[in-house]
Amino acid sequence: MSWQTYVDEHLMCDIEGTGQHLTSAAIFGLDGTVWAQSSKFPQFKPEEMKSIITEFNEAGTLAPTGLFIAGAKYMVIQGEAGAVIRGKKGAGGICIKKTGQAMVMGIYDEPVAPGQCNMVVERLGDYLIDQGM
Repeated sequence: MSWQTYVDEHLMCDIEGTGQHLTSAAIFGLDGTVWAQSSKFPQFKPEEMKSIITEFNEAGTLAPTGLFIAGAKYMVIQGEAGAVIRGKKGAGGICIKKTGQAMVMGIYDEPVAPGQCNMVVERLGDYLIDQGM
């Protein structure tokens, strides 16, 4: 299966039969290269991607400054050190799950709930980990 198929069918899917979808989603390599992304995924700045990679390696570095994506600031909320970063911005937010080779990202806005986004992103991340990815 192509990486784009994972984004299109597993991240941008109908969430639990509600008719709701993530706003955008992507899969990046651990070096920050884009493997696949939805059409509306924001364009990362290199320093923003670097800060996410640093957070996975040294948990707690983003909490004081926030997580930035295409200049938009997300407040970092509870996650799992070295495995999951979660951020909140207004009525929306982001979830990033690290696997052995990639980072799975989902961005949401209302009416999608944070837990729904986390479930979609982390389920795919866990599957990829199980597949050795």
